[in-house]
Amino acid sequence: MERQSEAFMQEAIAMACGNAQGVRGGPFGAVVVKDGRIVGRGVNEVTSANDPTAHAEVQAIRDACRHLGDFRLTDCDVYTSCEPCPMCLAALYWARVRTVYYGFDRDDASAAGFDDSLLYEEIPKPIGERRLKMVRLEPASADPNPFELWRESPHRTDY
Repeated sequence: MERQSEAFMQEAIAMACGNAQGVRGGPFGAVVVKDGRIVGRGVNEVTSANDPTAHAEVQAIRDACRHLGDFRLTDCDVYTSCEPCPMCLAALYWARVRTVYYGFDRDDASAAGFDDSLLYEEIPKPIGERRLKMVRLEPASADPNPFELWRESPHRTDY
């Protein structure tokens, strides 16, 4: 690994270690890098924020997007202390990051009590076979239809 990449990974791991010794959340840290500089940082704050989505990668994405004034991180790389969970992986795709570098993997996380195997098993299942009950309630009338309004909106920003 090149020296600069190693430094970014060490920063993410140092953040994770600091968080592991504190009270903000779990042992995870992430940085978003653009043009050789950190533009976003995040640590796990699930328990301190009472927010199950406050994972390190999501927090770093939010920070970078605020800093850059854009929801797209197309020219950015993410260095994260651990392989992203399915939620974070989806967020990284939505943010359109270029590359994700990770230190520890899902087995390391699982051994520490952060086991995402249920999610990996559930996602590919048909909706009716998932543990989480999901019921589609099709509206009897959808006038106006929000998707039609979106397609016609002059204010639309394509994702």
